[in-house]
This record gives sequence, structure tokens and C-alpha cells, in this order.
Amino acid sequence: MKYIISAIRILFLALFLFLVLNGKMMLWLALFAVSLIVALLFGRVYCGYVCPMNTLMIPTEWLSKKLKLQTDKSPKWLRSGKFAWFALIGSIAVMLLAKKVLHKNIPILLIWLVVSILITLRYKPAVFHNLICPFGAIQKVFGRFAKFSEKVNKESCIGCKLCEKVCPSEAIEVKSIDKKAKIETSLCLQCTNCQQVCPKNAIHYSKQV
Repeated sequence: MKYIISAIRILFLALFLFLVLNGKMMLWLALFAVSLIVALLFGRVYCGYVCPMNTLMIPTEWLSKKLKLQTDKSPKWLRSGKFAWFALIGSIAVMLLAKKVLHKNIPILLIWLVVSILITLRYKPAVFHNLICPFGAIQKVFGRFAKFSEKVNKESCIGCKLCEKVCPSEAIEVKSIDKKAKIETSLCLQCTNCQQVCPKNAIHYSKQV
């Protein structure tokens, strides 16, 4: 499963680079628009499998840990969650102004790709996923209503917190009240990391009740 997911991510990364380098960025944005509809049914699969930023953030996080650059803290000014929306509005404004005034297409996606890597060199992936990414902000809204998503079987869960440690968006948390893991669907990237490490096979992709 792990290798299949990695292969899918690499293929979409190759497609992204091909489209951007050939001036077809609007096609990728169209793909993103379609992914929002998909998110209503299947969750944030775009973020977990398609997004080139997430794909490159994975090896970046590994490198950051090896070099001991990563910190558990996050900037206080980001914690309100509003920055991602300002980033979205700003990105759209820059694209429209550049097109109208300069008659050029600003490679906004490539810019955010570089930003995601730089941020992940210092902070955990959840900082970019949840607090900075303008595309993630929209995905979060649509993903909240997903009909299908990763779900925890509380009867099987032993509260070991292994799932917490591998979740890139901090979407899963073992509650102190009942010592059972719970997944926040709006944050879940559907990456199956939690499912792969669960010793009790308590996490499955299924219909939400």
C-alpha cells in the first residue's frame, strides 16, 4: 500500500511539472477545482495523493529531522488560522493583476511549492497544511462534509498514540477522556499513515455516520 501511494504521488508530481513547464497551469487549477467536488464525497484525497507540495514535503520533513532543524513549535501569529485565507486572496489577486497589467502568468503554484518546502524544513508539516496553505484552506471546508473518510473503531482502539505521531496534518488525536483516537475529517489528508501503523487494525476508510 505504501509503495502504491508513493507511486501515485510521484506520477501526479510529474504531471504537475509537465503542465507548469508547458504553460498549462490552468489545467492543474481545473484539476484542483474538480478535487473540491471529490472532497465532498471522499475527503481531501487531493491533499494526500495529488498535491505536489505534500509530495515534496514528505522527503523534506525526513531531511529536516535528520539535520535536526525541525521544531515542535509553530509561530503564534499563525495559530488563528486566518493567514491561509489571506494567502488565498493574495494569490488570486497577484495572478489576476499580473495577467491584466503585465500580461504574464505568474507561476503561483511553483512559488507555493517552494514556500511549502522552506516551511517544512523548520516546522512540522501540519503548520503548512493547516495554517498556511491557501489551497488547503478550501479543501478543509469541502473535506468537512466528506461522506467517506478514515474512521477509528473505538472498540478496537487501545489509545497507543502511534497514529498521532505519523499524521502529517495532526488530524487524529487520542482523547484524554476515553483514551480513544478520533479523526477530524476536515483536516484528514486520507494518506492512510495512521491506518498503516495501527497495531490493532482499528482504522479504516469507510462511510461517515
